[in-house]
Amino acid sequence: MGDYVVVLEAPIIVRDVETSEDAINVAVSKVAKALNKEKLDFVRVEIGYSQCPVCGAHFESAFVIGSVGLVGMYLTIKVYNAQTIEHAERIAKAVIGKALKKVPLKVYEIRELTEEDEGDGVELGE
Repeated sequence: MGDYVVVLEAPIIVRDVETSEDAINVAVSKVAKALNKEKLDFVRVEIGYSQCPVCGAHFESAFVIGSVGLVGMYLTIKVYNAQTIEHAERIAKAVIGKALKKVPLKVYEIRELTEEDEGDGVELGE
């Protein structure tokens, strides 16, 4: 059994926004509200970053066209007592997917939990 930190990418669509900053604020609020409703306040929510294909500079993953925004977010969760890395991935997707229905979740990173990462998370009971 292993303990893992799983980071998932999620695209969040928001409507009636004018700027990328507005889109980010609405997306963070929307995700936080959905997670809190399912009592998943231990999931860390961060804005994703994209890389410019021309210059290589990094920028926040928030795009607004018309009044519709697309915001890339990273959702980090700690999974305890998973049998394998794949098992930790399935647990993370199931837990977060319960709150964010119809949002495609993709694994960005999975790593073993270190002492400095310890804290709240999801533990699989035996």
